Amino acid sequence: MKKKIVIIGAGFAGLSAASFLAKDGYEVSIIEKNESAGGRARKFSAEGFTFDMGPSWYWMPDIFDKYFAAFGHERKDFYELVRLDPSYRVYLENALSADLAAAPEELEALFESYEEGAGLKLRKFLEEAAYKYRVGIDEFVYKPSTSITEFLDIRIAKDAFRLQLFQSMHDHIRKYFSHPVLIKLLEFPVLFLGAIPKNTPALYSLMNYADMILGTWYPMGGMHKIIEAMVSIAEKQGVKIHLNEAATEIKVENKNTTGVLTDKGFHQADAVIGGADYHHVEQHLLPKEYRRYNEEYWNKRSMAPSCLLYYVGINKKVKELLHHNLFFDTDFVQHSHEIYTDPQWPSDPLFYVSVTSKTDPSVAPSGCENMFLLIPVAPGIVDSEEIRDKYFEQILGRLEERIGQKLRDSIVYKRSFAYKDFKSEYNSFKGNAYGLANTLKQTAILKPSIKSKKIKNLFYTGQLTVPGPGVPPSIISGEVVAREVSKLLAK
Repeated sequence: MKKKIVIIGAGFAGLSAASFLAKDGYEVSIIEKNESAGGRARKFSAEGFTFDMGPSWYWMPDIFDKYFAAFGHERKDFYELVRLDPSYRVYLENALSADLAAAPEELEALFESYEEGAGLKLRKFLEEAAYKYRVGIDEFVYKPSTSITEFLDIRIAKDAFRLQLFQSMHDHIRKYFSHPVLIKLLEFPVLFLGAIPKNTPALYSLMNYADMILGTWYPMGGMHKIIEAMVSIAEKQGVKIHLNEAATEIKVENKNTTGVLTDKGFHQADAVIGGADYHHVEQHLLPKEYRRYNEEYWNKRSMAPSCLLYYVGINKKVKELLHHNLFFDTDFVQHSHEIYTDPQWPSDPLFYVSVTSKTDPSVAPSGCENMFLLIPVAPGIVDSEEIRDKYFEQILGRLEERIGQKLRDSIVYKRSFAYKDFKSEYNSFKGNAYGLANTLKQTAILKPSIKSKKIKNLFYTGQLTVPGPGVPPSIISGEVVAREVSKLLAK
């Protein structure tokens, strides 16, 4: 008889793990508390508008292609992928803005326009970043990070120095550039890693390579098309996905889990993978004596930000804005301080606006636009409707001023999503939106382990463990944990 594996959570990592394990011949079931698969990448429709609820950036297309190829597919079997050009627009102070072109030579010209010699410096900077991307992905990211011995290979040890693991992004960027606009443009991708540039290893300039060379893309129909593709692949492998079913307890006997108890019954298992929020699975579904970490440990973790999100339907076309728009027209340092150093609601926040209807007419009624607005905020700060309304008015006012167009009277739909929703919808630790911050002290073996120390056949996957936050890393996390589970069960 096939050995049974139960996975808690049908997000990117859970679906990835399930599909790889089912391909290896195991009987796999996913338990999902919500009404649809996708986790933070769910979608919803209202008043003719369709909104992706979470991830909106499609970077590292090679990671998605590699996943599909593992099952004999190509990405085009599931959705059309369009490269955005410009990739995005950055609104700066003093009414300035910069468009990040897809072509490298245009990027070099943009950098040169701000600082003499910066074009050639960008080329060299990105050549280094390309090396980090190749080595980082091939040698580090796909490792389970369960032991320091994984990294004792001489070649990898040499690479560790060239990868600049012990230099910060802050210092690395300033070795090349001095103009504040160029520094902002290069530090922007670090926001996806959940830490300020001073606390992020220079290794992660690989994100600049992903941004500027591999490009920014969009799957027509929305980011949820990726989830639909992964669900299709998983189900073709024989995976059973149980929706609207919440895990309530991981059963343990003789230091082995026997399965997962839910609000609808019991699922026997030879191995269990926690693909939902790691903290929730460990601290709320396990008896105390089987938890590897305690609350003190979790409270000392540096978390990536939470978000205040708005989904907005506009009954007219919006001028000026591109598909992706970053409003960096206020003090980046101050906002970062209010997220990481002195957690509080931001005084004058940076924010992000996505208008997917600029690329994809299918997501909004004819003549209309759908808008997704995001303010990064500190995890763990409690929100209220009054706070949500206050910040909506604040950023909408700035948005209208910058694009020179009134929007308030044209809003026909609005929904907000913040701390309380991240907690209730995803059991998110401290209401975080991205997971664990990728600081040097939380890299590789220093992250919460993918394997339980006290339960032989219990594993974890997702953005609170290796390799880290983001959509491509979550897909990789599922593949990595699937390999470790197979090793155990094949013995």
